[in-house]
Formats: sequence, structure tokens, C-alpha cells
Amino acid sequence: MDKLEQVTYCGLYCGLCTHRNRVPKQAVALRETMKKEGWEYWGGGEPNFKEFWAYLNGLVGMEADCSCRSGKCGPPFCGIRKCAQAKEIVTCPFCEEYPCHRILGIAQGYVTMLADAKRMKEKGLEVWIREQEKRRKTGFAYSDIRNRPYSIPDK
Repeated sequence: MDKLEQVTYCGLYCGLCTHRNRVPKQAVALRETMKKEGWEYWGGGEPNFKEFWAYLNGLVGMEADCSCRSGKCGPPFCGIRKCAQAKEIVTCPFCEEYPCHRILGIAQGYVTMLADAKRMKEKGLEVWIREQEKRRKTGFAYSDIRNRPYSIPDK
């Protein structure tokens, strides 16, 4: 696995997102519980069960499909991703203009973002990734401390 696969352009760690860390595990648990009860066989009589079951199976595999770097996660119009790619920077904390207005906008929702970026620059990317992976193993997710859904100002 490429070491950057779980590092977003804005400087978050994908392993701390509920899409990678929590939702797939909970979806597996729900699916297994429902299988034990026979839902995959007799649930078809319930309204929208086929669509629900397909969606649940999609949630199970969501972890593998999510990647900021390939544009498969985050908003498709993400200005942060476009800016970082245009500047050919690995991740925004290493940009000379960090933190810009876009980062300050998203950091309002991700309260550890600016401190994590400072640590990333001080310790280096590889050490920072190892630290984030240790955080992930505790079950921590950004949503545990998110202030509010974030918005990125246009200017």
C-alpha cells in the first residue's frame, strides 16, 4: 500500500474517517447479525429489502473504494485537491501558503487538523502516518470530536 493512500491533500488521515474506520465494521456486524437471523433468505418480502441489502453490502466494502488521491472520496469539486495537484504538493501542510482560506474553512470542523499538520511538519510524514495508524487502532474517528459539518468558503 502506498504510504500516501490514506493521507488526504488537506492533511487529514483517511483511517480516522468513519468511512474507513467505523462504518464498514458496523456494516459487517449488522450483515452478520441479519444473516444469522435468515434475513438474506426471507427478507425479500420486506419493502426495498433488495436495495437495502445491496446498500449494506456496499457499506461493507466502502473502505476499499475510498481515496482522496484518486478523487473517489470527498466532494468531486474539491478545491483543495485541485489546488494541491496544480501545485504538485504531497499534502497541504507542506505548502508555503498553509493554512489558506480553504484549509481554515475545513479546520473549523476538524478541530485537530491544524495541530496535526504542525506535528506532520515537525515529525515528518512517515512518523506522522504511523502515529495516525496508532490512533485509528484505538477506534478514534474524526466524527468523535467534529464541531460541525464543514464548509469550504469560495474565497
